[in-house]
Amino acid sequence: MAYPFSDFKYSDGLTVVGISFCTAIVCEAISWVLIYRTNSYKNLRSSIDKASKKLETMKTDSNKINIKKSKTKKIDRVETSLKESSRDLSLFKFKSGGVVALVLFVVFGLLNSLFEGKVVAKLPFKPFGLVMKMSHRGLQGNDPTDCSMAFLYFLCSISIRTNLQKFLGFAPPRGAGAGLFPMPDPKTS
Repeated sequence: MAYPFSDFKYSDGLTVVGISFCTAIVCEAISWVLIYRTNSYKNLRSSIDKASKKLETMKTDSNKINIKKSKTKKIDRVETSLKESSRDLSLFKFKSGGVVALVLFVVFGLLNSLFEGKVVAKLPFKPFGLVMKMSHRGLQGNDPTDCSMAFLYFLCSISIRTNLQKFLGFAPPRGAGAGLFPMPDPKTS
């Protein structure tokens, strides 16, 4: 199959990056339709923003003054509210995650069939053990700087989608904690 610019030295790598960028846009569009435009998402996001700001001011005030027991209880209530809202937001986002995962799975399968066994990029360094196994997956030869489609697509997907979310304003609220599986609270132990 002849691609445009197929004689170009970096055509395969740029094709993978371009497809990754387009996939990120499609995934964010799906997320916008299923999540970001809904009122329940907007309400959860605003409650997380309010709770995190309130918690931040309460903690800075409590650092200046010696902490009273009632103030500590208020801080604990706000922290609990923030954790619950963050968990609800994660569950809400989880619904569209299946659709996005399906899109990513289909695109990865398509790319895998197009670039099976082909070197799509050259790494500017010699990777170590585990990274070399990922970057050299499915390639023939012993050149450790060869990069497979899977590795390049993985790196592009992570970086492009994260930055696209920030650019579009869809990044998680700053007080949104760890999501579905937060760290255990040391106070309860």
